[in-house]
Amino acid sequence: MKSIVVLVSGNGTNLQAIIDACDANITHGKVTAVFSNKAEAYALERAKKAGAAGVFLDPKAFDTRDAFDHELMRQIDGFKPDLIILAGYMRILSGEFVRHYLGRMINIHPSLLPKYPGLNTYQRAIHAGDEEHGTSVHFVTEQLDGGPVILQAKVPIFDEDNVESLTERVQNQEHRIYPMVAKWFVEDRLEMREGKAFLDGEQLHMHGYAPE
Repeated sequence: MKSIVVLVSGNGTNLQAIIDACDANITHGKVTAVFSNKAEAYALERAKKAGAAGVFLDPKAFDTRDAFDHELMRQIDGFKPDLIILAGYMRILSGEFVRHYLGRMINIHPSLLPKYPGLNTYQRAIHAGDEEHGTSVHFVTEQLDGGPVILQAKVPIFDEDNVESLTERVQNQEHRIYPMVAKWFVEDRLEMREGKAFLDGEQLHMHGYAPE
């Protein structure tokens, strides 16, 4: 059974999608621990309900970001993680942290990468007059939102859309594709080699897996 550790700062709806998938069809993986930098994060309650450890680590208790990340790594490694999942974790990770888990840490970002890295992606897409938006699952590298894309989901942007309606539609897709990618990883179908994503031995396109 592969150990999955999730980092999250908020409500944890993507975490819940992963937990539900582990109960349903990710037969080789289990969420063993959830770490949050926010004591009030509901994700910690989701973890406990699922029988996983829910751990709050307070950044204010550390003098530097590196010191915080060192302790976070130490505690995460106690769960012998095969896969680290970032699910709305709102802290910039240190280079050492990223290198420590390189090739086994994934993130989901609300845009069709490489378009709109960073914050406020929904507003940026609407203000630009884009016809579509979406979400991307990617391996985490030291380049912010710049790791190789594994899988994307697109949604249309309608004239009457606002940030809230577009967010809801994109998040529905996130809850579908994030567990799918986690399943690929724990089944040893997915890997990162030399900065590229590979699925079933085939290098993925810059926009990730695209079935014929």
